[in-house]
Amino acid sequence: MRLTQFDDPFSPDPTTTQSPFSVPDPPPKAPPGLEAFGDFVVSSLKYFGIIAIVAGFALIAIMMALGRRNRSEWAAQGVLGLPYVIGAVLIVVGAGGIVQGLLTGWR
Repeated sequence: MRLTQFDDPFSPDPTTTQSPFSVPDPPPKAPPGLEAFGDFVVSSLKYFGIIAIVAGFALIAIMMALGRRNRSEWAAQGVLGLPYVIGAVLIVVGAGGIVQGLLTGWR
């Protein structure tokens, strides 16, 4: 006789969504007195990330402008850096939504 997940006595009941074990899962909460510090760290990282993105766009523009004449490889390298800067924009700006989605399971 072959056991399936429905015949296995150790598998959870497929008709219920609750786990047979009670695992505590409290919501995330900052330690007392560190709420403001956590907000400061996150906002500072986002601020410096945006500055780095602006600098990245400026460096790409400079590389493309200077590489226009007789240094076409430099201009090409500038264009190749553009997807990385755009990716950084998406990650820095959407970091809160990305983390929230990962933590909630994209519900």
